[in-house]
Amino acid sequence: MSAYLSPRGRSRLLPLAAAWVATRALMLWLLAHDNLSVLGSGGVSREASHLYFRWYETLSHGTYPVGDRLWQYPPGAGPVLLSPGLLPGLTYLQAFVALTLLADAVIVLALARAGSRPGRSLRGAALWTLGLPLLLHIPLARYDVQVTAFAVVSLLALKRSPRVGGAFAALGALVKVWPALVLIGTPRGRTTREALTAAALTAVTLLTVLATAFSDPFDFLRQQGGRGVQIESLGGTVLGFARHAGWPGSVRYQYGAMEFVGPYVQTVATLSLGLTAVSFALLLLWRVRARHWTAATPYDAALAAVLMFTVTSRVISPQYMVWLLGLAAVCLTSRHTTQRPVAALVVAATAVSSVAYPALYREVIDSTWTGCSLMLIRNGLLATAAVLSFTRLWHSGLPVLVVDRPKNDAQKRNPRPLPVVFRTGHGH
Repeated sequence: MSAYLSPRGRSRLLPLAAAWVATRALMLWLLAHDNLSVLGSGGVSREASHLYFRWYETLSHGTYPVGDRLWQYPPGAGPVLLSPGLLPGLTYLQAFVALTLLADAVIVLALARAGSRPGRSLRGAALWTLGLPLLLHIPLARYDVQVTAFAVVSLLALKRSPRVGGAFAALGALVKVWPALVLIGTPRGRTTREALTAAALTAVTLLTVLATAFSDPFDFLRQQGGRGVQIESLGGTVLGFARHAGWPGSVRYQYGAMEFVGPYVQTVATLSLGLTAVSFALLLLWRVRARHWTAATPYDAALAAVLMFTVTSRVISPQYMVWLLGLAAVCLTSRHTTQRPVAALVVAATAVSSVAYPALYREVIDSTWTGCSLMLIRNGLLATAAVLSFTRLWHSGLPVLVVDRPKNDAQKRNPRPLPVVFRTGHGH
């Protein structure tokens, strides 16, 4: 790994590598002891060992899951779930975890390379290395680390090669949609055109290949519309307190998550979709109004966008924090980022998430004061982070006000109106 880093980066690589090995060993130990009482009801690994494996068997026969309410993922998820078959001699879970750790290592390497360049920082690599274990062993049993790897590589490649950045964003989007948002902050002009063109070509090519190789690649679209309000979402927090106060709704396992059912649930779901639309409009308005770009603007915009869409979503599963940690880490590789306090809030929300799930998930399901309070704290941190992130992104894009100062005694004695110059050029 050190061969790809600058001398300055190599001198600081050893502590980072040691921390990565130690924390990942702890995560593996927790995964192997998933039934510990301190981890709540356990069963975190069942998603990979049972559900993913079931889909793997279906995909192995050349078809996507049909009529399966739990299959809600774009066609690109298929190759990811099939990839453990490339490692013979291992169980599906063992191979899946091995490939997840490989993707994790790719993210650390990419962040370390970016952070070791002149004017950059290794804080991003440190945040990812030390922040991911806050989710305990959950990241090893979900494929969100692999998706985050596509987004991280996309953002870090944008400056040198917009086409490569666009291609990786498209690959990630075809696996789990949200990486498409990482392109929202690309500088206007040639960079945006090249990135979007590469993304479109990559998406069309891969979709064509998958549609040729597999049957029913778009059946997942039928399962999306019926989703309700997950108990860990922002709307779910409101319903949780309402239930505690006497609202007659209940919690049911459906569409792969614990969701509220009962009066007004559909209203809350509709409001969530409305807030998502408002978030998208605000991001477009920022892009139209922004006049000042820095090297960190694409990173900051990506984090703001994914935060806003996460907070307004009807579902905020614990593994979603993996995405936010990855994007916050990318922001911290640049000394120009405006998102340092936002990254701190994301880390705090991640820590609270692991308390809510798996440790005290029964409290959340039952809408006890403890469960509701945990969700209020976690989602309050995320909502604050989203508002702060977008606010700082908005102000960073405003024109820079430069005022000429008097340069000599004559100007001081006879001051003239001071000219105001607005810099509207795009910094890269």
